[in-house]
Amino acid sequence: MDKARKLLIAGNWKMNKTVAEALDLVRGLQIEVGLVKEVDIVICPPFTALSEVSKAVLDSKSIRLGAQDLSQHNFGAYTGEVCAGMLKEFSVRYVVLGHSERRQFQKETDALINAKAKTALAASLKPIICVGETLAEREANITEKIVDTQVTGCLAGLTKEQMDEVVIAYEPVWAIGTGKTATSAQAQEVHAFIRQRVAALFDETVAKRARILYGGSVKPSNTRELMSQPDVDGALVGGASLEIRSFSDIVKNSI
Repeated sequence: MDKARKLLIAGNWKMNKTVAEALDLVRGLQIEVGLVKEVDIVICPPFTALSEVSKAVLDSKSIRLGAQDLSQHNFGAYTGEVCAGMLKEFSVRYVVLGHSERRQFQKETDALINAKAKTALAASLKPIICVGETLAEREANITEKIVDTQVTGCLAGLTKEQMDEVVIAYEPVWAIGTGKTATSAQAQEVHAFIRQRVAALFDETVAKRARILYGGSVKPSNTRELMSQPDVDGALVGGASLEIRSFSDIVKNSI
């Protein structure tokens, strides 16, 4: 698939997999997609599995390690939090920020996600910043307003140079874990809008280079059509990333 931007397929394991299960999964992925070079592959295990999974992918040609969150603080009295330095210790390269579940259950705001993004970038971690509307917001025809507010807030104060390290993930909240998927046309429409907003906030060059992933019930059967859209540069995969076969097929179907 000819893309100006290299595709990125990221698996968000959420609160799943013991250390032993995580190692089984990553070893299977190494066999299936460990030599793939056409696509950047990122896996995001729970914090408890990062150490062992890090060792398992240390020499991987294609699989990179991501984390599911980080604190905006670098150290201190923040019980239950994990800082950038702790992630770096395990050779983490990417970190998912502002996932809709954290926005919903941990009440994360755009300002907090922005602070976390700046902390990640200062530590040379690549943030995958999530944005997206709920079903009620889509039905009220305010998708663009919601996404614009989130993009603007989450990217506030970043430099053009920092934007080269930022990945944006559009995840329609109504399509996460529901089995519903935005049509390829719906996904393309919002991705194109996000790219326009990045161009307005920074410039056309930054916007053309920005990778925008789609997240929302991505599975092998819909990968090829989604990835064929001009402004869709990969996927943030949830449930389908928990199985060797389904995640491997998503990677292979994106090429």
